Amino acid sequence: MERVAFLIEPEGLRLGALLNPETLVIRRTAGVRPRRALGVPLTGAALTDDPLLFTGGGTTELKLELLFDVTLAGSSVTSEDVRDLTRPLWQLAENAHVEEGYGRPSLLRIVWGKVLNMGCVVASVAERLEHFTPTGAPRRSWLSLRLLRVEEEVARQVEAPSAPPGGADADQLANQLSSSLPPEAFDTQSVLGGGPEPGSGQRLDEIAWERYRDPSMWRLIASLNGIADPMHLGTGTVLRLPPASALRGTT
Repeated sequence: MERVAFLIEPEGLRLGALLNPETLVIRRTAGVRPRRALGVPLTGAALTDDPLLFTGGGTTELKLELLFDVTLAGSSVTSEDVRDLTRPLWQLAENAHVEEGYGRPSLLRIVWGKVLNMGCVVASVAERLEHFTPTGAPRRSWLSLRLLRVEEEVARQVEAPSAPPGGADADQLANQLSSSLPPEAFDTQSVLGGGPEPGSGQRLDEIAWERYRDPSMWRLIASLNGIADPMHLGTGTVLRLPPASALRGTT
């Protein structure tokens, strides 16, 4: 199974875990709370349960336990300090972005095979460091992430406010781009993955997110490249991709 990846907005950074978590905990909390009167719980005679106030909404929480170790093969960063790998995830809990004078954490999309493709924010992060070098640099990290899902419409407004939809009009848009752009205007990208067999490479929705900040644009990529089965791309498949600037003027 492909490795879990975190696609961070607005930096456009992709972070991949060295090893997949052994477990994934998803918890849903409904939008209800006990009724209160003047700041104290509302009570009454012969009540079996507290009266509830239905507020709507609710929260969906994900908890992951990730292992990072600079001595393991597969890392894209060469370092003696494992925190060089985990620092970007740790910083997701910082209110690094400011909107209307208030800080907010970064938005990210967690992508993991067919299990997850969800926009989230990091609610909390905890790290246990082990295997220190003689200079005091930790080489192994057990990282705990608690994520809260954000509404898809909210995520899209922040992630891709100008990107066109990639739905049923993908074929029409692909034809429009092919006829209006010269061949040299298209970018090329090779599908990455673990082997040449079908299904081992990146998924089109992951590539669409990295390129256009909209995973639904996989339909446009599939149409432009004549891909009938987007779930079985082989590593090394070369894709023809339109520049993001060309999409801003399309409808």
